Amino acid sequence: MSEQERLTSDVILDRLTGLHPKLIDLSLDRTWRLLAALGHPERALPPVFHVAGTNGKGSVAAYLRACLEAGGYAVHSYTSPHLVRFHERIRLAGHPHSSFIAEPALAALLDECERANGGQPITFFEITTCAALLAFSRAPADALILEVGMGGRLDTTNVVARPAVSVVTPVDLDHQAFLGDTIALIAAEKAGILKRGVPAVIGPQPDEARVAIEMAAEKTGTPLFMHGQEFTAHEEAGSLVYQDEAGLLDLPLPRLAGRHQIDNAGIAICALRRAEIFPLDRTAIAEGLTHVEWPARMQRLTRGPLFDLLPKESDLWLDGGHNPAAGRAIAETMADLAARDPKPLVLICGMLDTKDATGFFAPFAGLAAHVETVTIPDAPASLPAEKLAEAAHAAGLDATPAASLEQALSRANVDAGRASPRVLICGSLYLAGHVLRDHA
Repeated sequence: MSEQERLTSDVILDRLTGLHPKLIDLSLDRTWRLLAALGHPERALPPVFHVAGTNGKGSVAAYLRACLEAGGYAVHSYTSPHLVRFHERIRLAGHPHSSFIAEPALAALLDECERANGGQPITFFEITTCAALLAFSRAPADALILEVGMGGRLDTTNVVARPAVSVVTPVDLDHQAFLGDTIALIAAEKAGILKRGVPAVIGPQPDEARVAIEMAAEKTGTPLFMHGQEFTAHEEAGSLVYQDEAGLLDLPLPRLAGRHQIDNAGIAICALRRAEIFPLDRTAIAEGLTHVEWPARMQRLTRGPLFDLLPKESDLWLDGGHNPAAGRAIAETMADLAARDPKPLVLICGMLDTKDATGFFAPFAGLAAHVETVTIPDAPASLPAEKLAEAAHAAGLDATPAASLEQALSRANVDAGRASPRVLICGSLYLAGHVLRDHA
């Protein structure tokens, strides 16, 4: 292998996976060690919007970026996981829009972090997040949107001493092996990003999550702005109506589909208004809502080899949600679509073996005509299609394992009673990435 090939980002990323500690322990020690070796880039960042939560983090981050850019601000952003290429995680500010980090810059950053780490144990997310922070510290921007990877308190992103705003989107059960097996415990971990005196915008929460977040805020001296209390957002007469103590905004509905996107947009608007250092008028917020892009979140596919396998007049949708709360939100969106344009719903689902598959399927009982289950290609942790079909049966759904996406799509009209179906590919961001990379 030549020196040039050795320093491509894909090769370096593969090498970095070999540094993984033998035991997983959520800790910031490895991150602090590497950041010190890099000269503490976390101290040289633009104002940060720090976004934690179980569901909606990525959508809220997308709304924040779209609205800020519509207002003329230059914005960095960091999100995970990626769908097709790692570069998607790091967006660097530009005018009028940010763009994914370029290959030469990413390879150079990863190489620098690999050398600074000196072969010591570190997780993939830790070292790549340090690379992102290094990139953000060296490029001018007005703001940085920083999405938590997992949890909050001990997440690698929780090294920013004083963000402009902290955000906690809806909390639900996910990653229980690392964060705790109750919603209250998980919420307490998410609330670990709260900082003394920094405003925290809190999305709609189950009661046990809300109580845990309020207790954490009391300990840290964090002012809370709670959905349903300090701010509200709802749909009314085809518009999004947002209100807080500063007044009411009558806005267009967000471009992203689903009732849950009203909540996500409201969270983002509140965060923008609480930051106060980024004045935005209604026009900029409206433009952000209507131009926002966030792939694999109720994304409609209208072309490509998979779409061509369906009968005419069919719909094809893609969503990467993978836990029970995401299942509820997606099912609600599908029900709303059915009310406007009735079509039999066929799910094509692949999931990781760490997820609550039956909990994800449960909201679709009585809504989905059939489920085709697939093993996610190139995902060793994928639940086998046969096991996933058993989970769908346990949720009261009719399900059949398929050998491939293509086979599942080709059977969709039979599953739908030989009608033109509404097909939803769902259950995993890994599956969504496979669709967008190889089939869209």
